[in-house]
Formats: sequence, C-alpha cells, structure tokens
Amino acid sequence: MVDTLTFPVQQTAQSRLSEVDFANLGFGKYYSDHMFVVQYADKQWQNPRIVPYGDLSLSPATSALHYGQALFEGLKAYKNEAGEVLVFRPEANARRLNASAERLAMPALPEEMFMAGLQQLLALDKDWIPAAPGHSLYIRPFMFATDAYTGVRPSETYLFIIFTCPVGVYYNKPVRVKVETHFTRAPKGGMGYSKAAGNYASALYPTALAQKDGYDQLLWTDGVSHEYFEESGTMNVMFVINGKLVTPATSDSILKGVTRDSVLKLAQQMGIAVEERPVSVREVIEAAKNGTLTEAFGVGTAATIAPIAVIGHEGVDYTLPPMETRTVAPRIHQALDDIKTGKAADSFGWVVKM
Repeated sequence: MVDTLTFPVQQTAQSRLSEVDFANLGFGKYYSDHMFVVQYADKQWQNPRIVPYGDLSLSPATSALHYGQALFEGLKAYKNEAGEVLVFRPEANARRLNASAERLAMPALPEEMFMAGLQQLLALDKDWIPAAPGHSLYIRPFMFATDAYTGVRPSETYLFIIFTCPVGVYYNKPVRVKVETHFTRAPKGGMGYSKAAGNYASALYPTALAQKDGYDQLLWTDGVSHEYFEESGTMNVMFVINGKLVTPATSDSILKGVTRDSVLKLAQQMGIAVEERPVSVREVIEAAKNGTLTEAFGVGTAATIAPIAVIGHEGVDYTLPPMETRTVAPRIHQALDDIKTGKAADSFGWVVKM
C-alpha cells in the first residue's frame, strides 16, 4: 500500500548536511533538510507534500496554543550494513497516533498516508542517518490544531508534519531517579495513555525540582494514592525483582509504549519471566533493601533502555547493583539494537525496510 502513494516534493536549494558534527550529535540539536506536511480542512486530509524544513507561520489565535490540541509520536530509522534504511515498528506509531487523536478530538490520519510520507521523506534524507553504534535518525510526527479561533471547541483544521533529526545517545550514564508522591503525571480518566503534548508540559516543573535535588528524572506514581508506580520520566518503567521482569500494567494513565511492548516480547522469547501488574512503591523499596531488586530501568524510543542507578524515596537514596552485574536489561538492549540495525533476524516482523 505504501508504494501506491507518492507526493509532490520541493527539494531544498542548499543542504545543511555539511554543518552536522556527527561526532557530537546530542539529541534534538540538528534537523534534516526536509519535512512531510499535510493539512486537514473541510473534513479531509489534503495537499500532502514534502518541503524544505523551515519555520511555520501561525496566527496568534491558533487554537493549539490556547487549548492544547497537540500530539506527537517518536520513532527511529537506522541503516543496515548494506546501507538500506530500516525503521522500527512504524505501523505501531501510526496506530498510536490515531488513538491519541481520538482522545484529543482530532481527526485520524490514514495510516497509508503516514507510511508513504515517511518512506518518501527518508528516501530523500537518507544521508542524514548516522552510522555510529547507538546513533540513529529520530523521527518526529506531530499534529496540532490550526484554527485561528479562541472559542473553546475542537478545531476544524489541523496540520500534520513529520521531520527528522540525527541523534546520539540520550543518556550517557545510568540515571538517578526520585519517587514522586505529590505531583501527578496523569490521573485516571485523563490523557496519560496518549502522546498528548500536555502530558509532558505537566511534568516539567516537578522534574526541575527533582533535578535541583540531584536527580535526573522522576518515578511517577498513581494520582490517587501515590502508592503504585506508573512511569519513569518520559518512559515506561521496569524492575527485575527475584529474577522476574516486573512492570506496571498499562491503563488510561500509562502510555502504551512501543519500546515497552518490544522489551516484554523479547524477554518472553528469551525465557525471562514477565509480570504486568500493579507495582507498589513499598514492594520496590523493600526489594531494594533486601537485595532482591537487581535492576531497574526506563524504556522508551529516545533512550531505548535507560538503566537506573539510584532510587530516592522519602529522603533516602537506594543504590542498585552495579551495571556489570546486570544481565536482563543489557541482554534485551543488545537484542533490540541488533534487530533494529538488521544484524539479527527479526522474528517479530518489526522492522520495515524503506
């Protein structure tokens, strides 16, 4: 179906590729030459095209700026040894984008348009994909309301864009996290399961407070009792307790992460016991005290797997076992990387060759 759609292309007059320091990419520092753009108006998606990456012109009354109808996705592209472009689970991101759109009263984007636009964009900017281990081309699809109207209602017009950027490693060391028991990332019945922009805005202030105390991120707890873990920073969270991989079950307040799903499926294939269930703060802290908590880590597109070194709770820091003793997260991380880059067989059908 992807091959049946093609869109007009306006190529940039001057590539910026030569300006990129591929040895020091960071994350979100450089942006590729082109972007895929499509507009929604008159109850249909129209005028899909690829244009040079550049600024947008918006009315001060643009409704997304006032009422938060904005969402995004995140996925990555790699190159295999033959130089072919591989994208990890793009169909899953297209489906989740539309699940988020439904929650925010936004129109669904046809999945074939998402995939075809992505394919053309990557074909045009494939030279932006880094080759170094641990590096990739980050892909950012997003949608927002564009009505120049300040009345409170769903917008009647929207803009969907995909842009890309070459990125390096997100975290360069294991992270220190603090258990958050006051602020709430997302309540039950809210938008926590979606990739709504507002979910991330609400996390910025409490995260900044934790960083002032010497932590990198937060371990979010539920919004009712603050007794159960939900996520870690902008990622899903997992623990290895008594040899079992334990993670909070998804709900309407927890993102259904693509990386989360991939990690769990790989773990099960490897014969690692997996439990998706409520995970209490008390259980994890007790396991940290008695030594049965051997690993904890966040999982998400940006970092893939981010090992947790320290968990801070009620003024006490619990240091987890050193990285060289850990076996679950490093093994899964390596397996995921090998699948994404074509070095290992993809028995799940996750990788799409563009």
